[in-house]
Amino acid sequence: MAGVRVILASRSAARRKMLEEAGVKFESVSADLDEEALTKKMLAAGTEIDGIAPGLARAKALYVAERNPGALVIGADQTLDIEGKMMTKAASVEDAKNKLKALRGKAHRLISAVCVVHDDKILWEEARSANLTMHDFDDVFLDSYAANASEALTRSVGAYEIEGEGRKLFSAVAGDMDTIMGMPLAGLMGFLKQEGAL
Repeated sequence: MAGVRVILASRSAARRKMLEEAGVKFESVSADLDEEALTKKMLAAGTEIDGIAPGLARAKALYVAERNPGALVIGADQTLDIEGKMMTKAASVEDAKNKLKALRGKAHRLISAVCVVHDDKILWEEARSANLTMHDFDDVFLDSYAANASEALTRSVGAYEIEGEGRKLFSAVAGDMDTIMGMPLAGLMGFLKQEGAL
């Protein structure tokens, strides 16, 4: 697939930066899907938390691929599992602070998935997870973090971006940084190289 058009089915700044730094030539196109409705549908059908991110990554890639024939489309998604329950992105600063209060002093798991589609065919997909433990910080620390974290509070699941202010929140991190940032990159790069798309 040398010379094929590569599209990232996402406007995520973190995912765009990851691909740019890896030397991938690509376009970024938003997958205008109702992710909340899709998630509810998958959960109602009995999909486990581990299956939500792969399902959404697949749906995004297929949606954008259908509208861009011939392109190699990369879809990605991430979910957060806290004690067997899925946490979604915060809707406001106050909601973000409440989510962080639920996470503090505890371990949680991030599941990141990536899927590559060509036309209507899924060519490759992978999901990886990382385990993170937050400090048992007090409300003063939380208020200070929230004041400095800015858009990260509502832009990312868990109300943090570990590459920025969010690093202060953690006492332990087990997993690769690409997975934590929302897209397992090593396997994706290997696949793109194999396909001649790099």
